[in-house]
Amino acid sequence: MAETLAVRQISLRFGGVKALTDVSFAVEKGELFSIIGPNGAGKTSMINCISGRYRPSEGQILLDGRDITKATPNQRPKLGIGRTFQNLALFHHMSVLDNILVGRHHLMRNNFVTGSLYWLPGVRSEELSHRRRVEEIIDFLDLQAYRKAPAGTLSYGLRKRVELARAMALEPKLILLDEPMAGMNLEEKEDMARYIVDLNEEFGMTVVMIEHDMGVVMDISHRVMVLDFGRRIALGRPEAVLADPHVRKAYLGEEDEEPAAPVRTVS
Repeated sequence: MAETLAVRQISLRFGGVKALTDVSFAVEKGELFSIIGPNGAGKTSMINCISGRYRPSEGQILLDGRDITKATPNQRPKLGIGRTFQNLALFHHMSVLDNILVGRHHLMRNNFVTGSLYWLPGVRSEELSHRRRVEEIIDFLDLQAYRKAPAGTLSYGLRKRVELARAMALEPKLILLDEPMAGMNLEEKEDMARYIVDLNEEFGMTVVMIEHDMGVVMDISHRVMVLDFGRRIALGRPEAVLADPHVRKAYLGEEDEEPAAPVRTVS
């Protein structure tokens, strides 16, 4: 199967601090790929490198075979990358509908001047087209009852859902989810897990997800990569990764007879 994302020997340093060291992996088209690891393992740093928020010190990132390592953060949505954030990044004073519409900005053909001339046929039809797409996403994520509510008035779980909706509105080929279920109760987690599986299967989006809930990771992921102290220590099917002694040592502090290799694959 074709690779949507290829990460090759990525290292990231902040002065003398090594956040990532020689990390490589690939994500196949249509895959639901999870990155796990203890706090401070480098998970969000890796997502930030893929989304363009950080530029790696060394290595290469390819999207559908195209080198995007030096692409700016605002160029990457146009290339097909969407993301959510660990800390919510919504416009709290704007409605749910308008927050999601923000995600359509790179798909709009009209500029600031022509967009203000709403009575022009082309402008009106484009606006209606984008609104129809946003309404489909609102229906998919069961946000109909909140579409006109200011985002800042919603519960934490609903705001997480709105942020996912905005990332979906980009129509990305690759969507990066940074702890999409953090802070949620059990019912909210079950709903979010279902939405993520559905957007992967029904919308055909390739998903790279960071998540601390191991039950969710094991249930919905096709493959899992484990980072520890900025290095990759395991990569493979969820059940094989969970049984790996290097992973158990990283999470549970169990004794390990041999040191973890930085590039280990389990099947």
